Parts: sequence; structure tokens; C-alpha cells
Amino acid sequence: MTPVDPVDLTARLIRCPSVTPVEGGALVLLEDLLSQAGFACTRVDRNGVPNLFARWGNRGANRSFGFNGHTDVVPVGDAAAWTQDPFGAAVVDGWMYGRGATDMKSGVAAFVAAAVDFVRDTPPDGAVIITVTGDEEGDSVDGTTALLDWMAANGERMTHCLVGEPTCPERMGDMMKIGRRGSLTAWFTAQGVQGHSAYPHRAKNPMSALVRLMSRLEAAPLDQGSDHFDASTLAITTIDCGNPATNVIPARGTATVNIRFNDLHSGASLTDWMQGHAAAVEAETGVQITMRVSISGESFLTPPGEFSELVKRSVQAETGVAPAYSTSGGTSDARFVKSHCPVVEFGLVGKTMHQVDERVEVAQIGQLKAIYSRILRDYFA
Repeated sequence: MTPVDPVDLTARLIRCPSVTPVEGGALVLLEDLLSQAGFACTRVDRNGVPNLFARWGNRGANRSFGFNGHTDVVPVGDAAAWTQDPFGAAVVDGWMYGRGATDMKSGVAAFVAAAVDFVRDTPPDGAVIITVTGDEEGDSVDGTTALLDWMAANGERMTHCLVGEPTCPERMGDMMKIGRRGSLTAWFTAQGVQGHSAYPHRAKNPMSALVRLMSRLEAAPLDQGSDHFDASTLAITTIDCGNPATNVIPARGTATVNIRFNDLHSGASLTDWMQGHAAAVEAETGVQITMRVSISGESFLTPPGEFSELVKRSVQAETGVAPAYSTSGGTSDARFVKSHCPVVEFGLVGKTMHQVDERVEVAQIGQLKAIYSRILRDYFA
């Protein structure tokens, strides 16, 4: 039978306008293809979020290799700034253009094509599982987490998983992810007493308290990094009170910080640390400070070992490049999968993701399928 063409599949997926939270036909397309290839498919939609689970082989197999990815994409932005139709999948000078071309419809197309050909040509002693969400670019509350919840309730399990996000910063094969930093955002609200700026002693300035608090939080580095992680970072992203008057001390102000943290911290430990500083500033200034924290993911690490080495060897065999192990970058759905099974990430060069004229080098799509195919062969060998 004719192998599945990952380039054609990428183009068909790009033509599905699946801007979060719209499914756009992308999961319907994949479900049809996988079902025809003998995968048992289930839509695991939750709270209106579209998700797809597909398994070839028996439930509860001793070995089950999983792929995870997403078909939702970020908005186009200024459509007039694009040189090609954002949902046209035009190929120009060896590059395919379109929203999601890099992040990450090409990755999904490559692992689906590899999985379909693999189970057809060399049926493994085990199971191959595909999990695809339509909510990775959104709140991620009902996406991969919904799939994992459904799997737990229905006796489905991956023994290892590869997330196909773009991981290579410069050239194909130069980096894979074995972990990710954690991420949290903290919103501070300072409630003081409004007054005339000429009589500051009659007011309690919330902005002064917030500036003092932000200064304390930034005073020293959170750490110097760990064995597999760079140093944690804290960024002040907003300080505001919405005050149009120059001679009025406002009654209320807000500030926001975002922290990307390594395995020396947890969301809880950093929350306690910030709360301690807020309480100290509150005691010093008399301004009431409240804090709200959202933890989008804890840091995690899949220690280098047999699984990561298998992926590394496969990448090197197909590209001639040995990927560096990395934990850099933002968050991905691997932060959810890590609680289910060991997980690593490998995918394309991600330079144009989320940009105007997002595009993927066509040759890399076939190369990525070849890498995923080799991973499957070696895993079940």
C-alpha cells in the first residue's frame, strides 16, 4: 500500500481553520485516517473542547508507545501582513506557509503518518497510542488533561510518550526536550488610602508599597540553576493603577509577575516566598496587599536514560546531528503527560511559530516522519 504522505497531510491540516477553541475539521480528518488504518478512535471532548484518542493494538499491552500533539493554532493576527493565505498551505521555494505549519500540524502529520505505516507494515507486539488535543494554545484545562483523565478511567496507558512540539532552535536535529521549567503568574492588589499628592502623610500610597514589593522580589536571583536547568527567572509584567490624575494618590494599585522556575522550586514554595515578602511590605507600609497565583505547570525532568537515548540515536541516524538534551523554553503539554509516563519532546525547527508567514521547510516534514518511524521500529525491536 502507498505510504501516508506527511506533506500532504500537513497541508490538509493547515487548511482546517482550527483556531482555539474551534476544531475546524482537523480532528475529524485525523479520526477518519486513523480509523481506516485500524486504530480504535474515541473523541474525548470535554466542556466543548475537542480531543482525540486513538489506539492500535490491545488495551493493557505490555508496551504502548504514545505520541501527543495538538491541532489548535493561535490566531492569524494581521491577515493583510501575510504574503500567503494563512490557511492555504501554499508551497513557495520549498516552504509550506500557514498558521500551524510549524506549531504543530506538521509534527502531528509526521507522527500520524509514521504510526499508520508502522502498524500496517510491521505490526508490533504492543500498542501505539495517539493523543491529539484542540486546546494546547488555550487554557489547556480540558485538553491533554481531559485525555489523560479519560485514559485513567478507561484502563488506557502509555508506557512512554513523545510530544511532537518544535524543539530545534537552529537546524533539524539539534535539540530535544527532556523536561520543562515550571511557570506561574502572581497578581498583587494593594489597597491603600486615597489622598492629595501634596499631603502624602494623609494617604497610604499603594503604588509605593507595590514598588517596594517588586524591588524585594527582584533583589536577588532565585537560584543559579541546577544540573539540568538554567537559573529560574522572575519578570515584572505590569504595575498599574489606572490613575489619570497627577495630583492624586490612588487608593488601589495592581502588579503582576511571571516566574519560570526549575526543579529547585515548586509552585507552592514560590507562592509561600512571595506571600512572605507581601506580608513584610504590608507591615512596613500599612497598605493591605492580597495575592492571587495561577500555576500553569510544575517543573519536571525525565532523567537521561534508555528512552531518551533511543530518541537521540534515531534523530542522529536520520539527520547526522546528535540532539542536545534541554529543558529550555516555555511550557508544553508534556507537563501533564509527565505524571502519566516518561515523556520527551522532539520536533521541527520552531523559528516561525506564532509569527506572520509561519512556515515549515517541506523537506523537514518527511525527515521528521522518518525519525518517528525509526523511533517506533527501535522501541518495539
